Amino acid sequence: MKRREFITLLGGAGTALAMLWPRGARAQQAAMPVIGFINPGSARTSVYLVDALRRGLAENAYAEGRNVVIESRWADGHYDRLPELAADLVRRRVAVIAACGSSAPGLAAKAATSTIPVVFQTGADPVLDGLVVSMNRPGGNVTGVSRMTVAIEAKRLELLHEAVPKATVIACLINPTNSRAEFQIQQLQVSARALGLKLHVENASTERDLESAFAAMVQAGASALFVASEPSYTALHDQIALRAVRHAMPTMFASRAPVAASGLMSYDSSITDSYRQVGVYVGRILKGEKPADLPVLQPTSFELVINLKTAKALGIEVSSSLLARADEVIE
Repeated sequence: MKRREFITLLGGAGTALAMLWPRGARAQQAAMPVIGFINPGSARTSVYLVDALRRGLAENAYAEGRNVVIESRWADGHYDRLPELAADLVRRRVAVIAACGSSAPGLAAKAATSTIPVVFQTGADPVLDGLVVSMNRPGGNVTGVSRMTVAIEAKRLELLHEAVPKATVIACLINPTNSRAEFQIQQLQVSARALGLKLHVENASTERDLESAFAAMVQAGASALFVASEPSYTALHDQIALRAVRHAMPTMFASRAPVAASGLMSYDSSITDSYRQVGVYVGRILKGEKPADLPVLQPTSFELVINLKTAKALGIEVSSSLLARADEVIE
């Protein structure tokens, strides 16, 4: 056989294989289970959280692109979009829905399906919010992880007061579109009164709201800031921290990241570990376990982080007893 004829024959065989390959590839892709992921926050600022979920999946031998597919839906702070995003994942016929960031995506997913397993991640009480009937025996198609963040808001306020005892007016930044906002405010008001503090609440759901919110805080005479636990604030942490520094306002955050930059302190359970635990549960469900048999997971420890450099810049002398209780001191 001449070389030219051999190349032509080889090319023809390659074309035939190419015609067959996409069909096989599609069949392989279709065989992979699809995980639906829904979050009220922003993809741009939450890469590390999705990576944590992937680590949890890896503990059950699942890797995105190899034997599982992840379909993500982000609300970018617009909670009203969550029901349609959840319905879209149901139409996609995903195998499991990971509804993370607050109770809202979990409730949207629960309303959208009673058959597809749902694994939530929230900072609230999932029983009180109606996600499950019991922490130990969730029932139905829903289970997940609760960081119980809302339950420790009082502790966070107490720690801020201990760090800046001379601050009698504390500003509280909260997202009014969060379904738990009113409950958070009520709990914080009770805690503030018990500590002899005046709580000045300011609403902010987007970056555009921050300038006027801070102006109102200053006008109210607030000398410290409490940032309520809110998933959509992840995208605003840098802007909040910068404004707090500009107004020399010591700030309590609900996560470590803004404290590592310029915030004063944070107190919370590990958010990355909660996403990892969601990944673990999703993997176990993909292997055949039922959500109703998986108890809702809760944190076993909380982390206090203090930025001593920020404290010194603000002229705050953090007590030795508070520093001794800190899990991390940034200097």
